[in-house]
Amino acid sequence: MDFSFPIITLFVHFLLFFALACPVYSLEISSHQLANQPFPSVQEIPKLKKTLTNRLRSINKHVVKTIQSSHDDIIDCVMSHKQPAFDHPLLKGQKPLIPPVRPRGNNQKDILSDNFQLWNLPDESCPIGTIPIRRTKKEDILRAKSLNMFGRKSNRFRRDAAEIGHVHSIGSVTGDRYHGAQATINVWAPHVENLDELSLAQMWIVSGTFGKDMNTIEAGWQVNRGLYGDNLPRLFIYWTADGYNQTGCYDLLCPGFVQTNKKIAIGSAISPTSTYNGGQYEITLFIYKDPRNGNWWLEYGLGNPIGYWPSSLFTNLKDNATNVQFGGEIVNTKSTGAYTSTQMGSGHFAEEGYGKASYFRNMQVVGSDDILMPLTNLQFTVEQPNCYNIQGRVDEKWGNHFYYGGPGRNMKCP
Repeated sequence: MDFSFPIITLFVHFLLFFALACPVYSLEISSHQLANQPFPSVQEIPKLKKTLTNRLRSINKHVVKTIQSSHDDIIDCVMSHKQPAFDHPLLKGQKPLIPPVRPRGNNQKDILSDNFQLWNLPDESCPIGTIPIRRTKKEDILRAKSLNMFGRKSNRFRRDAAEIGHVHSIGSVTGDRYHGAQATINVWAPHVENLDELSLAQMWIVSGTFGKDMNTIEAGWQVNRGLYGDNLPRLFIYWTADGYNQTGCYDLLCPGFVQTNKKIAIGSAISPTSTYNGGQYEITLFIYKDPRNGNWWLEYGLGNPIGYWPSSLFTNLKDNATNVQFGGEIVNTKSTGAYTSTQMGSGHFAEEGYGKASYFRNMQVVGSDDILMPLTNLQFTVEQPNCYNIQGRVDEKWGNHFYYGGPGRNMKCP
């Protein structure tokens, strides 16, 4: 018997809703593709539900304590040795490591509080020996275009300036051997036009050429309605070892990143945020390589490690990075007609300056000698200057810094 497209679509959403939301990396067909297939047989439905349920269990681990955030996030406190990272075949049986000695040299002098996420209140924190994980909800998976791609970027999302739809305003340095980078970034809540678009500010630690041999480590904040379901800026991480083809994911949505911090929930909303002509609120992120074992550590503020990417996840980044990038990115899904109204940063151009434009400041890199040092050869790339731009500056207080961003669609960017 044939069923109409709307009826089958409703069935698929009904099935997914009750199967619970979880990333399923073994299923390659999207819900749209499923909707155009014959109605699943009675024998197939239990199998699909079982696959979805098993994946849910692999991400949402056994909970020691649950905290309800004012941003509608559910934070699960999970034993640190039971976190998703240790489901990775290369990490099975391991336990979280202690942080290494930090690189020497210049550093961020501002001491930032770790209470920048509203779930982490004095009377609502995760117990010692646990880590906070933002719970995956059914709504998250139902927003995904494909069950297989939930929580991941496709290879269309590679950090390639020529990629249509991805627009960047970035500063970068290129060399033979980098062992890390640091920057302070002010946080905004830019408008994002639809579920398939996003706006972010981040650092990229890169090795290899754009393609399957590219390795990246990424960290920053983003507004990503498709992933998180709202317009709030959220702390995020990402990694890939093959140019976004098969490896890597956002946050803790697949095995890989090992979290050690019990006060910071990756993927949770950041608060407060900067306002135009008002208060400016920042996060400082530091990524550096452990010289003993090659693991890449992520740190918030000064001396506040969040966790690490094991060196065994990577090929090229096992040794060092060859490129470091700082800046903003948006996704424009419109191939015809008016340009997207998705904002980058504050939604204002770089020339408006402090309190109006978004910025990166005190940018530094870790050299092959494991010493943190100021940038000296920052190169700027702007792909749509009438929509989003960037301006670099140097002074004693902020070191090498830049303003960036823009509104998207405007009179010069129709």
